[in-house]
Amino acid sequence: MRKISVLLAAVAATASAPAFAGDIAGPRVEAVLGWDHVRANPAGTGSLNSDGFLYGLGLGYDFAVGGKVALGLDAEISDASTDFDVTAGTTRARLSAGRDLYVGGRVTGAVSDTFNVYAKVGYTNARFKGSVTTGTTTTSASGNADGIRAGVGAQYMVTSNAYVGAEYRYSNYEAGLSRHQLAATIGYRF
Repeated sequence: MRKISVLLAAVAATASAPAFAGDIAGPRVEAVLGWDHVRANPAGTGSLNSDGFLYGLGLGYDFAVGGKVALGLDAEISDASTDFDVTAGTTRARLSAGRDLYVGGRVTGAVSDTFNVYAKVGYTNARFKGSVTTGTTTTSASGNADGIRAGVGAQYMVTSNAYVGAEYRYSNYEAGLSRHQLAATIGYRF
């Protein structure tokens, strides 16, 4: 009888303990909305800065490696409304930020049963479109820039599966391009 009482007490204690790993493990999907700031430093031309609106979709899977820690994989596709316009005499140049693909790793820590913090790092590939108009002639081109993204964020569980969050991330691309972003996330863990 004593062994059964001890077993029942252990089960009750486990059932009442916060499920940290359950809150940070498994698949997730999220919408990303926020502010995008692109800086272009083309060789010998100085620095250009522009702000725009960020929007996208993220997917991920987190693997619990301890009661309060998870390692995860992230993937995201996003776009932005960020454009640069430069006019010199009768020549107008425009550079537009296009889609951005990201894949990377992430470490998440549970601060409580409803609040998580994380850090991420990975590869990013952004498309930029450019055009130059001189008089009535316009020449257009687009190209991809490879880079590295690092970010930190926090998530608050509003239900057992749904969360809201905030994230800061910095991306450094080739060809003198970089990007700062502040994003709000709305997500769901399965």
